[in-house]
Amino acid sequence: MVGVVGSSPIAPTNNLPNIKLPDGSVKSFPGPVTVAEVAQAIGAGLARAALAGKVNGKLVDMSFRIVSDAELAIVTEKNPEGVEILRHSTAHLLAHAVKELFPEAQVTIGPVIENGFYYDFSYKRPFTPEDLLAIEKRMGELAKKDLVVTRKILPRDDAVKFFRDQGEIYKAEIIQSIPADQEISLYAQDRFTDLCRGPHVPSTGKLKVFKLMRVAGAYWRGDSKNEMLQRIYGTAWATKEDQDAYLKMLEEAEKRDHRRLGTQLDLFHMQEEAPGLVFWHPKGWTLWQQVEQYMRGVYRDNGYQEVRGPQILDKSLWERTGHWQNFRDNMFTTASENRDYALKPMNCPGHILIYNKAIRSYRDLPLRYGEFGACHRNEPSGALHGLMRVRGFVQDDGHIFCTEAQVLDECVAYTALLQKVYAHFGFNDIIYKMATRPAARIGEDAAWDKAEHALQEALRRSGVAFVLSPGEGAFYGPKIEYSLKDAIGRVWQCGTMQVDFSMPGRLGAEYVGEDNARHTPVMLHRAIVGSMERFLGILIEHFGGAFPLWLAPEQVAVLNISEHQADYAAAVAKSLREAGFRACEDLRNEKISYKIREHSLQKLPYQVVVGDKEKQAGTVAVRTRGGEDLGAMALDQFIARLENEAGA
Repeated sequence: MVGVVGSSPIAPTNNLPNIKLPDGSVKSFPGPVTVAEVAQAIGAGLARAALAGKVNGKLVDMSFRIVSDAELAIVTEKNPEGVEILRHSTAHLLAHAVKELFPEAQVTIGPVIENGFYYDFSYKRPFTPEDLLAIEKRMGELAKKDLVVTRKILPRDDAVKFFRDQGEIYKAEIIQSIPADQEISLYAQDRFTDLCRGPHVPSTGKLKVFKLMRVAGAYWRGDSKNEMLQRIYGTAWATKEDQDAYLKMLEEAEKRDHRRLGTQLDLFHMQEEAPGLVFWHPKGWTLWQQVEQYMRGVYRDNGYQEVRGPQILDKSLWERTGHWQNFRDNMFTTASENRDYALKPMNCPGHILIYNKAIRSYRDLPLRYGEFGACHRNEPSGALHGLMRVRGFVQDDGHIFCTEAQVLDECVAYTALLQKVYAHFGFNDIIYKMATRPAARIGEDAAWDKAEHALQEALRRSGVAFVLSPGEGAFYGPKIEYSLKDAIGRVWQCGTMQVDFSMPGRLGAEYVGEDNARHTPVMLHRAIVGSMERFLGILIEHFGGAFPLWLAPEQVAVLNISEHQADYAAAVAKSLREAGFRACEDLRNEKISYKIREHSLQKLPYQVVVGDKEKQAGTVAVRTRGGEDLGAMALDQFIARLENEAGA
């Protein structure tokens, strides 16, 4: 984190400080007091546990001096901010250890990320797994020394000189990009000094639970034209139990990795001839169709009209919408007959052009369009990740054209619909986030005010808790982000709802109001599953490939014990297909135990075994995916079971 010093949250006064604590109590002191001294005054146990303070809402070090009345909360490992401070400080501990073991390595940046941290290094050779073990061991030794962490402030140019004198050209370059009138904060522990805004733990002895995970490549400042650095990833936690649970989750996540299961279950593959694009195999495409056809029914039952727009549109359209100015680097372009075009990165402009082909009245609104629209975005190759991050994807995209007065009701109804759909897929834990206007945006602030108010009020009326994400909205409007929590506790952002007062006017969308005057509609951008590719990846990992009956690409495998039952097995499979189920027969001349084991690896919901006894009685012996033997039953009875389960 860049160590620019901001203004102090407390202005010095001649008053003696009165410190208000979170429980409402007030402690008075005879003069300026550090956060550490306040913690000690509250109790020795709290002082030992303290990692930082929050003074008037701002995180500060334990050494921070409070000189006037203030509100103070002591931050410990039990607070989310405390865990983040542990991780940030552990990143510095990593850099310290690397510099001790590999003095010629240069340090660059080391931020906190979800569940951990990383640090980028420039070094003459690749770090090896043995190096990571040695670095982690040295980190443990430095932590046990309980080195005091101190903060100092330097003028910008002095900080540049400090790091240049140490040969740390990357740190010097970072600081050089900061305005000259800024002061810079540095943190030191023993002989190692790093650039950082802070806060940090008071001493390295607070860092007890961490683990280095892996090394990856990363370009300096994320630019492929720059040097390739080595990024060491690590994780850090408040307790060993928390870290063990996380590592166990990672083991489970590896077993569920959709790329591995995609191969094992013969669902899809990707290859270098089409980077970031997917080759769907028959079983994978069957899974896709189950999701698409279900969503198509959701459209139909909730007043959406399905449309289809072209994939390539003239550059002038993207200039009018603002995409060319704000999204150009992510767009694939082409040209023909002296005209420039772009593959659409999103579907919304096409839906406005469809809307514009007729005269619309207020009586036509709200008008809801839906499309399974193919989009392309020029994602960096380093960001591609199986189905989760691709260059070509299909969105279950919908756009609602409505009056300003209809926005609130439409947003409330959409949230209820999304909750119902997610529950159908087995997701009942939803996280709601409201993202507000970014710095780079189009439209007037008054329109943004109305749009943000509408979304927040819609969430309140929906009765859900939500968090604000300032500055993370789209360039044309604020948005609600709906995130799912999967079977092993990971969070995936999928659905969105965006209120757009700008784009319809830019493309000339109008309706005739009750006053017979022309008005610009509000456009609501919404997607429930988002990218179909990504959602399928999430489903594969959520279920670990063991899909519920209605989603399973193959639902039943019919296995004969010997060739004497081959005709009967084929007839059973045909009857199941005629009843609407996805059934296959395995008539190979193999041992039945081999067939059962092989189809178990394919995670089919049911296996039906037929031998002479079942053939003579006209029954089937049914096994579940979990290995439970349901015994023999009439085929009609088994079909009734499937119908009941598929409709559940």
